Amino acid sequence: MSLADLPQHDMQRAASLDALCGLLSERHTRGEATVLLAGGTDWVVEQELKPPRRDADPLPLVVDVSRLSELRGITATRGLLRIGAATTYLEIRRHPVVIERAPMLVHMARELGAIQIQARGTLGGNLATGSPAADGVTALAAYDASIVVKSVRGERRIPFSALQTGYKQSTRAPDEVIIAVEIALPPEGSPWIWRKVGTRRAQAISKVALAGIAVRSEDRVVRLGLGMASVAPVTATLLQTRALVLANPLSALTADAVDAAVLADIAPIDDVRSTREYRIHAAKAVVRGFLRDLGAPV
Repeated sequence: MSLADLPQHDMQRAASLDALCGLLSERHTRGEATVLLAGGTDWVVEQELKPPRRDADPLPLVVDVSRLSELRGITATRGLLRIGAATTYLEIRRHPVVIERAPMLVHMARELGAIQIQARGTLGGNLATGSPAADGVTALAAYDASIVVKSVRGERRIPFSALQTGYKQSTRAPDEVIIAVEIALPPEGSPWIWRKVGTRRAQAISKVALAGIAVRSEDRVVRLGLGMASVAPVTATLLQTRALVLANPLSALTADAVDAAVLADIAPIDDVRSTREYRIHAAKAVVRGFLRDLGAPV
């Protein structure tokens, strides 16, 4: 399927967030599928890769949410950064507040595909697709973001740690709309890393990608967020690695201990982009690189 095939679907444009929630509720109750389309950079590609559709198979209703004002915009209030789900990566990387307070997001957005993808793709779409290779989701994991969703039952926040349950599966209900992500910003100047390992410098799906945020106090790390792409069925949050670093002075960390923690946190596979062995090697290397930057002798 390509953009030229979209007329095969019934399509609507959402007039308001409340109207959209009502539509999703009604269709979900009737067992009817609905696709919310912002940039389409994931969904359109997925349709191209699907087996040929039988004429009897019902098509989902496609609802354009790209212009819905309730899903757009970036604000920062009292240390909380809020990014609308339909805000594009190009808008994220150019926003002055993000540049100043969340530079890791800027660097992630610069490496997320070509400029055309950055101009269309959104965090909301990345989250809805749920790919374990998604760059944007990996960055949100490192920030321990909250995902704000809404339905006719009201609004709720899902901690990132409680979002993903399996490959492209999540705790978001089928009738809930992702409306924003919220990030508790670290102090200005806090160390961070965005490292993407791919077959080329740009426009590549990662073999491994690491996002990291740290807050350091002398020889200790007092806040550590990590997210890693393409090493597990879900975005890896590297919980054992986090626990190891937070429990020990930086000067006491060893390469062997860090490598063992990383290995326990990931479950990579062989696929067309890389091998399990290379992913293990790369995962250990990028984590140790970040910890060396923080002052650990690893």
